[in-house]
Amino acid sequence: MTIIKAYELVGRTLARLGVDTGFFLMGGPTHGAGNACIANGIRLIDVRHEQAAAYMAQAYARVSGKPGFCMAASGPGIVNLAAGLMNALVDCAPVIAIGGASPIGQSGKGAFQDIDQLAVMKPATKWAERVTDPLRIPEMIAAAYLQAMSGKRGPAYLDLPGDVLYRDVDEAAVFWPGLAATALAAPAATQDSVERMMELLAQARRPVIVSGSGVIWSGASAPMRAFVEQAGIPFYTTPQGRGVVPDDHALSFPAVRTRALKDADLVIVLGTRLNYIWNHGEAPRFSADAQFVRVDIDPAEAMIAPRLALGIAADCATVLRQWSEALGSSSAGRYAAWTRELAASNQPKLAKAEAALATEAVPIHPQRLCKEVRDFIDRDAVLVVDGQEILNFARQSIPTFQPGHRLNSGPFGTMGVGLPFALGAKAARPDTQVVVVHGDGSFGFNAMELDTAIRHKLPVLVVISLNGGWTADPQSAKPGRHLGYVRYDLMAEALGCHGEYVEAPDEIRPALERAAAAVRAGQAAVVNVKTDPNAGARTAEFTSYVT
Repeated sequence: MTIIKAYELVGRTLARLGVDTGFFLMGGPTHGAGNACIANGIRLIDVRHEQAAAYMAQAYARVSGKPGFCMAASGPGIVNLAAGLMNALVDCAPVIAIGGASPIGQSGKGAFQDIDQLAVMKPATKWAERVTDPLRIPEMIAAAYLQAMSGKRGPAYLDLPGDVLYRDVDEAAVFWPGLAATALAAPAATQDSVERMMELLAQARRPVIVSGSGVIWSGASAPMRAFVEQAGIPFYTTPQGRGVVPDDHALSFPAVRTRALKDADLVIVLGTRLNYIWNHGEAPRFSADAQFVRVDIDPAEAMIAPRLALGIAADCATVLRQWSEALGSSSAGRYAAWTRELAASNQPKLAKAEAALATEAVPIHPQRLCKEVRDFIDRDAVLVVDGQEILNFARQSIPTFQPGHRLNSGPFGTMGVGLPFALGAKAARPDTQVVVVHGDGSFGFNAMELDTAIRHKLPVLVVISLNGGWTADPQSAKPGRHLGYVRYDLMAEALGCHGEYVEAPDEIRPALERAAAAVRAGQAAVVNVKTDPNAGARTAEFTSYVT
């Protein structure tokens, strides 16, 4: 008989599932589990706030395609972790989260940090359970993995009380599920639905594709590009779905997005929700006569849309391959008149927008900052954008060319994700350039994670749009808006980073060059750029407060 501590099963199980990196903040119930992870070859990156651990795990998942892993102690640590996990839930990102907890044997007796953690986690995750039998730890962690990665992706949480984790167990009595059998099904469309799709394409004259993160999670970037080119259909993506087909593709017409969506007679929705980003599929965002085709792994999504002509609950990559095979060369040039119309309107608008980016105004306009970042970063860089005005300016001006290489808070709209997302992405892609374009307000949420970047040798480049507060405010009408022009570059230097401060447009590129040299040498860097506080980005109104 070999007696081990139950916490050793945590590290062994995660390693068997292929987890190689995790993000955590230490605490009594999870000390043993953390050491077990390290003993089993898992790199643990300790953070300065639990919400940052969850954000890092989410970004790691998006960039790597594998579930992220994060861990927190108990009580307030779990509450902090929940904020990050809720963002992953709304963003449909797979994360395995483990939390320690006060002992089951002292539940309700006023134990240290004794709260109902499952009650906190259930609305913040796709799945949340508690382990009461230490012999079932491997089984339950495997269940969390499958919950996170199957169907619509999302975070799964496992509660591990201290008196479960530190119990002695007979190693021979542990139940080990078939952890190698983790390949998930990729359901296909029925033949009838494929034939119906061909009919709809034959009838359409002005089709568009709108896509989202489901294309990335299904590994459908190459099949989508093949179908786009074969069918000759213009495409538009959610912000984080960008790069599945490069933004500079011949069938990308970003400057006439509003017109294309409004004039389309067939809207093919791939792996994204028809949420506020798409005005729920309604007019005036889309024509009131447009028909919709939806492909989504989640039947509840695939089968709901206004004027739904076809709903397919299946894997995006599989369906796109089926469509390409059925289409053959029959549609070559079918939509040429439509794409010529869009191209003719797109080019002059792009030229006008490009001219605006070159402004020499002082204080620096955020558009000029975006232009300098755009012209500087690598084509395959992972770009993280976090903030209000700068988020919208960057969305309009900085393209993305690789799937999974564009990160922002997603549909939940959480601020403060920028730096943690960058560190999670760098942990997943250590040889890829990772750049954060941050608003100064959003930077403040998790600025101390610069310390994490230094301690764990995660050299990222942080560019701050320093407009002195939250959002643009030319009328000075917003209470609590002003934060002041803080020298975050000096703060960064104090933490061991390279720092730059910029006030003139022609100083931006040299500062980026010096910062990038520091990053190549293994040092995180912050470029703090003073920008115009009155420069507001135009964006859609997503919420109405008047009914």
